[in-house]
Amino acid sequence: MNTTAVVFTSPGRLALQSLPLVPPDGPHAIVDVNFSGISTGTERLLWTGDMPTFPGMGYPLVPGYETVARVANAPSNSGFSEGDLVFVPGASCYGAVRGLFGGAASRIAIAPTKLTKIDESIGENGTLLALAATAHHAVVLGKLPELIIGHGVVGRLIARITQALGGTPTVWEMNAERRNGVTEYCVIDPAADTRKDYACIVDASGDTNILDVSMMHLARHGEIILAGFYSEPLHFIFPPAFMREASIRIAAQWEPKDLQTAVELVLSGKLSLDGIITHRNAASQAASAYDTAFRNTECLKMVLDWRTFQ
Repeated sequence: MNTTAVVFTSPGRLALQSLPLVPPDGPHAIVDVNFSGISTGTERLLWTGDMPTFPGMGYPLVPGYETVARVANAPSNSGFSEGDLVFVPGASCYGAVRGLFGGAASRIAIAPTKLTKIDESIGENGTLLALAATAHHAVVLGKLPELIIGHGVVGRLIARITQALGGTPTVWEMNAERRNGVTEYCVIDPAADTRKDYACIVDASGDTNILDVSMMHLARHGEIILAGFYSEPLHFIFPPAFMREASIRIAAQWEPKDLQTAVELVLSGKLSLDGIITHRNAASQAASAYDTAFRNTECLKMVLDWRTFQ
């Protein structure tokens, strides 16, 4: 059995390839992919070659961890049936080609325990669930955010989840285009913010210089939560942090409970995923889709449609 997958053959080089589908040891499900999202954070670092080294890193690789699929086959005791719509957080089922994160393929073999059944009403927005879970993990890590830095996908989801949990966040965004059209919360140019007493600031920008900037707007005993992914060392001037007795925390990967809560918030109507997917392409046009996702500042989230391969 083969699958068609996006393969980063080396930094800056992409191909759509037919690969052998190698199921994991033990019980596994086969799922046919409907949609996969392109991450402009971690996947961009894989594309440029700037991703810091960690276990499993290397080329060639299949990217993608934002996948919505339908179950084609699953063990009888797995809790899944043929036709179920599921969220897939990536897979490693391509033999010699690394699955990092392995979700950008037409067909995937994966342990059923890694699948999450989702409602039909969520549809292609299910590609946003990994980032919604990431946002939830950052929000509940410390105090409820009062300031969020960055109005990309993760920043928007952090703001929406903060609201869903009763907060009233302010969001900083340098790009004027990304400040438009928001009525649920306040999005401003950082230069216009004179407030100096935010109790909790969450950074979703990935800016390695963000600590000094945000520290000047932090309340005494306040905390800064780093929710971006940083390819270069972070640093800060000590005296401002010392005067505030500031805390700095790092939000790591989401946990299964974050994903489950994100799904529940969506189904309850408290969290909307609408308006975040801005671009769509057929998976057969993956090269141009990745180029748009990484180069076009108007693209918040690009989704690949794999249904023509089924």
